[in-house]
Amino acid sequence: MQFRDLRRQYCALKSDIDIAVSDVVSSGDYIMGSRVRELEKELADYVGTKHCISCASGTDALILALKVWGIGEGDAVFVPDFTFFATAEAVSSEGASPIFVDVDKDTFNIDPADLEEKIKLTVRNGELKPRVIVAVDLFGLPANYPAIRSIADRYGLFILEDGAQGFGGSLNGKRSCSFGDISTTSFFPAKPLGCYGDGGACFTDNDEWAALMDSYRMHGKSLSKYENVRIGMNSRLDTVQAAILQVKLKAFADELAAVNRVADEYSNLLYDIVKIPAIPEGFFSSRAQYTIRLNNEAERDDLQTYLKEQGIPSTVYYPTPLHRQPAYRNLGIPTSYCPVTDKLCETVLSLPMHPYLTQEDINSVCNAIKCFLK
Repeated sequence: MQFRDLRRQYCALKSDIDIAVSDVVSSGDYIMGSRVRELEKELADYVGTKHCISCASGTDALILALKVWGIGEGDAVFVPDFTFFATAEAVSSEGASPIFVDVDKDTFNIDPADLEEKIKLTVRNGELKPRVIVAVDLFGLPANYPAIRSIADRYGLFILEDGAQGFGGSLNGKRSCSFGDISTTSFFPAKPLGCYGDGGACFTDNDEWAALMDSYRMHGKSLSKYENVRIGMNSRLDTVQAAILQVKLKAFADELAAVNRVADEYSNLLYDIVKIPAIPEGFFSSRAQYTIRLNNEAERDDLQTYLKEQGIPSTVYYPTPLHRQPAYRNLGIPTSYCPVTDKLCETVLSLPMHPYLTQEDINSVCNAIKCFLK
């Protein structure tokens, strides 16, 4: 059993992917070819934004957004404590200061109440200027954007949506990657819409910001390729990856429905055994992960060991809060800074999750969990 079976997905899409890749190789149009521009339009249409600007990774997408807003030294950027390191790393790479915010215990997404408290505390301290809220659509579930937008408007902050895991999710019919002033996603292979390498994209309705991101991703160029008007970066999506993503995007709706059927079946079999993922009313998750919670760290670790013995893969997303990562230890943040995140890091376990899991696979996972816990 595979945790995320990319090989089975390739077999299902093999004919179309092979043709698309072969076409690119035959054309010799390898970097920022016509397929890249086609894909950007298709992605913008899917998400419901005016612009999509592709780039080399989801991390670069976050950096591009921060560059557009001129975020740097002396600026405070509020990030959830329970997420992948890149969310905070992008902030630090631009010289700004990440302020870690606790998350909701049921959705795992940034907690609006703690967010406002951290903003107030930052304002009172007076050392940093609050500038941006980074909201992560963790495990495929959009963050609480109505509450976040209200806070952002109240304090005059930008919202940067980190939809690296969220592509395909929605809130009240509005799709992920359209909630931020700028939104981003990742095309890392294991993401809901993934390529066969690294890749990412930014989404916005702002014409000026879109033009700036287009410039920054190609060495700060102007309209002329060899006239550079700002210090940029080399962050372009290559044409082979764009071609693969075009094929996968056509199949995405069917895969999204399939992966949600898998999640629903997990929930039906496990709801009275463990704490299952919460999907609030009006929310739709792209189910990047299916993450359960155990009672304590020892029980979680023992279950993971047991599952491995049964040939069932599982992963802990995430074992360490961002504020306790070695790279941020010099900040002197107290260990009780984000208590919900601390508890989640001790008790979460992500199960195999992809559209190609069979009912037999699902039964094997759930029966093993029941056998261990009972």
